[in-house]
Amino acid sequence: MADTPPKPGLDGIAAAANQAPGRGLPPVHLWNPAHSGEIDIVIKKDGRWLHEGAQVSREALVRLFSTVLRKDPDGFHLVTPVEKMRITVEDAPFIATRVDRDGEALRFLTNVGDEVEAGPENAIRVEVGKDGEPRPYIHVRRGLEALISRPVFYELVEMAQARDTPDGETLGVASNGAWFPVGPPEAHRL
Repeated sequence: MADTPPKPGLDGIAAAANQAPGRGLPPVHLWNPAHSGEIDIVIKKDGRWLHEGAQVSREALVRLFSTVLRKDPDGFHLVTPVEKMRITVEDAPFIATRVDRDGEALRFLTNVGDEVEAGPENAIRVEVGKDGEPRPYIHVRRGLEALISRPVFYELVEMAQARDTPDGETLGVASNGAWFPVGPPEAHRL
């Protein structure tokens, strides 16, 4: 029986993601196909995925595509063993929609079903946007981050404790032996 040629575009990406052994993520970091072009997929700032301007409404399909997403020096790509298609990501590719304290760990859940514990390997960082508002992120995997949603960030601020730092008193949260600043205390008074 002859091998079936790989399917191009979205069909090929979905087929490759479905071939992940077990329940783990596909090994996209090991796949090095030649760049195949761009595909009209945009991940909006609010976490919505659009294909050719229309929202991808099937949550299972978004989750499936998120498993073959990779960040390379030249941008974000959906990757299979035989294709590498550049996509557009307006901010972070994922949104952290929940946080729970579990002993010494902060566990986050993303809009695509990833679960990640903050710690030395998965840092929390806070930038200040052009509008002066905090833009908090958590590292999810291999350079991919989730924007921490505003309600989740408020939960982090409630958990935060002040520490003296070289920059003055700073609020921060601890997880898995690491401490992450979330900003000055006066910036987060509600």
